[in-house]
Amino acid sequence: MKQFPQALTIAGSDSGGGAGMQADLKTIQSRHVFATTVLVAVTAQNTLGVQDALALPPALIDAQFAALADDLAIRACKTGMLADVPTVQAVVANLKRYDFGPLVVDPVMIAKGGAPLLTEDAIAVVRTALFPLATLVTPNLPEAEKLAEMPITNRAAMQRAATVLMTLGPKNVMIKGGHLDDDDSASDYVRLADGSAFWLPAKRIATRRTHGTGDTLSACITAELAKGRPLASAIRTGKAYVEAAIREGIIVGHGHGPLNHWAYPEAANED
Repeated sequence: MKQFPQALTIAGSDSGGGAGMQADLKTIQSRHVFATTVLVAVTAQNTLGVQDALALPPALIDAQFAALADDLAIRACKTGMLADVPTVQAVVANLKRYDFGPLVVDPVMIAKGGAPLLTEDAIAVVRTALFPLATLVTPNLPEAEKLAEMPITNRAAMQRAATVLMTLGPKNVMIKGGHLDDDDSASDYVRLADGSAFWLPAKRIATRRTHGTGDTLSACITAELAKGRPLASAIRTGKAYVEAAIREGIIVGHGHGPLNHWAYPEAANED
């Protein structure tokens, strides 16, 4: 019997439903892939911000990984919010222990409202221990600046930063350009392991309904990889999915609202 495509999100919970594990689950399932989870942290948050957060014990993280490995056939996985050093270390150890397919690392550091989601000392562990395991990393500009330890103020700097990030070990790099002040097209830059590179332009949309954008993008890419799609194709689908989810926004909450995870055409699920 052929196993249905299965993917894993390793992330924190967003009680507001717009980002984190909730955004991942909505996205992966909408791409006709069965979504599984390893919960590493719980947050109390809504569209106005993060009110509280708690990282789960590493032993419970280990138990979740073991349970999935014992029963399911996971073909691709991703990381999101990883909170602190013990959490990152536990996730790294388990990703080395189990083969869950290609790994997409979304190095979540700061929530839309400005609350930190990764401690300062954990950033170094992400750079040195998690990045070398990654098939693809998907930082936004502030995250790329922190990880590459350089300012990024234009497209040329995005290209240089991608080169720096590649030296940290990930096979492929996608730097999201939504925060670039001098670029009204919200272009992302992708550099692949085979030496090729390309830009993914998109029209910038004036809206506050962008909560969970990075989670959604990385989750969509992960789902496509779980279906066996080539990485470049998965990235392009992820970009199109997020663009539609922002463009056809829904009104939820009073702050940075969530994306519309129903927006991408259902027909696009067909290979």
